[in-house]
Amino acid sequence: MRIAGVLLLALGACRGDDAADAVDAATDVDANTRPPFSFFITSLETMRLQSGSQDGFGGDLGGLAGADAICQRAAADVGHGDKTWRAFLSTTTGGSGGGAVHAIDRIGPGPWYDRNGRLVAMDRAGLLMTRPAGDPQSVNDLPDENGRPLTYFQDAHDIMTGSNAQGQVESTDPVSTCGDWTSAVGPGSENRVRCGHAWPAMSGQSWIVAHRLPGCAPGVRTTFTPPGEEGDTVGGQGGWGGIYCFALTP
Repeated sequence: MRIAGVLLLALGACRGDDAADAVDAATDVDANTRPPFSFFITSLETMRLQSGSQDGFGGDLGGLAGADAICQRAAADVGHGDKTWRAFLSTTTGGSGGGAVHAIDRIGPGPWYDRNGRLVAMDRAGLLMTRPAGDPQSVNDLPDENGRPLTYFQDAHDIMTGSNAQGQVESTDPVSTCGDWTSAVGPGSENRVRCGHAWPAMSGQSWIVAHRLPGCAPGVRTTFTPPGEEGDTVGGQGGWGGIYCFALTP
């Protein structure tokens, strides 16, 4: 498509507006045939790459701005950096008058589609359900930026949100959001930070508010071994401290 565009542009210089119009048409077809993509979970690979650690970031994402940048880079790495991406995270401060920031207010009106072009939810009402009101193949096994569902791993489902079922900050205690996503300290953060589930599990069905994480320290767990919780890490019950990312446009 790019080579064809270059040839058409050269023709436009010789033949005028007709060839230039052909270039525009070719570009429009290319953009319009690309499947919609406006939602993903940050993959294990991108969290390791961007953090520079095999254990990932833990709870220190660099605040909301840093979390948004993580989403933006992950999207760009798969060819979708042209959109503006936001992390679905709540904080206890940083909002109007120094108040809370709610995850649901950060992500636009919808609709949202996964990397495979499947509907996640049409609007906020459809999003704020135990599982979003979208394609069952997507919402019951939410995928990463590569389109890979998290059941690819034996045991990886915990996604950090710091939010309640309405997508709003759950607590006024900053420990409940890993210091508003600036702390990777484990001690004192045990079982304080809310996470959702990428896919329904016995420990919780909701994609936003399933249970609390073992802690804010960096850590990855993708299998059932070792058994039980693993210290005070974000991945201690199955995961790597992944986050949900939403584009402001479909």
